[in-house]
Amino acid sequence: MKEKIETINKGTVTSPQGFSAGAVEAAIKYKGRLDLGILFSEKAALSAAVFTENKVKAAPVVLSMRHQELGKARAVVVNSGCANACTGEKGLKNAEEMAGATAFKLGIERNQVLVASTGVIGVELPIERIKNSIQRIRLTRDGGHKLARAIMTTDTRPKEVAIWVSDDNGHYIIGGIAKGAGMIHPSMSTLLCFLATDALIDHGFLQKALKNAVDMSFNMITVDGDTSTNDMVTIIANGASGSRLINDKNGKVFQEALNYICKYLACNIAADGEGATKLIEVTVSGAKNTADARKVVRAVTGSVLVKAAVHGNDPNWGRVVAALGRSGAYFEENKLDVFLQGVQVMEKGCPVHFEKDNLSKMMKKDQVNIRINLNIAAGNATGWGCDLSQEYVTINSNYTT
Repeated sequence: MKEKIETINKGTVTSPQGFSAGAVEAAIKYKGRLDLGILFSEKAALSAAVFTENKVKAAPVVLSMRHQELGKARAVVVNSGCANACTGEKGLKNAEEMAGATAFKLGIERNQVLVASTGVIGVELPIERIKNSIQRIRLTRDGGHKLARAIMTTDTRPKEVAIWVSDDNGHYIIGGIAKGAGMIHPSMSTLLCFLATDALIDHGFLQKALKNAVDMSFNMITVDGDTSTNDMVTIIANGASGSRLINDKNGKVFQEALNYICKYLACNIAADGEGATKLIEVTVSGAKNTADARKVVRAVTGSVLVKAAVHGNDPNWGRVVAALGRSGAYFEENKLDVFLQGVQVMEKGCPVHFEKDNLSKMMKKDQVNIRINLNIAAGNATGWGCDLSQEYVTINSNYTT
């Protein structure tokens, strides 16, 4: 069978068979907006997850890591407006109560519920209001759209997608939603991503596939260089499509599809960075290995000077080279080639003449592409970031007020 991957119009995390979701207003931080929701697999399922590498982990992350050890989560309960981070034993108890209230509502075991929170650190959850609100959540097949809005904090728009996949294993769907706009940096970031699929998948392969997809997507974006306490990417697979069991031997297309979903959501997060007006894509080739290529990508996308130059449409490629020079990657200056918006500005370590005004106009587009060839070996990587605007400072100077 010829493989096929197609985007589903208005797709979301509940597009796969056997999933439902819903959200309500619990007035956790603000009134008049959705801020509490549930994703639910209506039949038994397997789960995989990747969590923040920050040593300060929020209570919901600690609890979800424990529950995920079973690999059989069927639900996620999530709130925005309060991170429930740095809240001690009370915070962990509140996370447990969120899981318990959700399990009671859905008629499943408590340890089949993952808990996620996002918002201000160091603030306790209004747990009684949350528990009462959980019982009001109405789960529907198209409720993923509501859930995508409920997890937003400083995001300016919801991020959701679903794709239909056909291969030798059958037909199945992968859907996902994500949030994130600030505290975004490799090794996970202030992002939440919930994925669902109706494919039947071997659990070991599912965890490996998710880690691979996260490494080339969410771990290759940066907004401000800060890694959060609350990040989580999880996928729930319930096998409702009736596909053949997908594993290491026949999972190539599933991996490609999952990579696509994660890359799509990651790029949307980078493009929606706090105060951002442009997406920056950095592609590195010719590195000694993939690890070195990723070091360069992360150094360039994370450079405040590069981000500021992009915001001002300034083709100051020296900032790109300076960031490369401190990346820790192996390179030889006399072999470097650098391109901005497809225009070569450096060749074999020397400047190339270009029309500055023309290139500046080209940089006014919504996406600015930076390409670097180290011309050493075959290592390559791509990553994404955003420009730095005055609005970023405005947003983050009064975040808790």
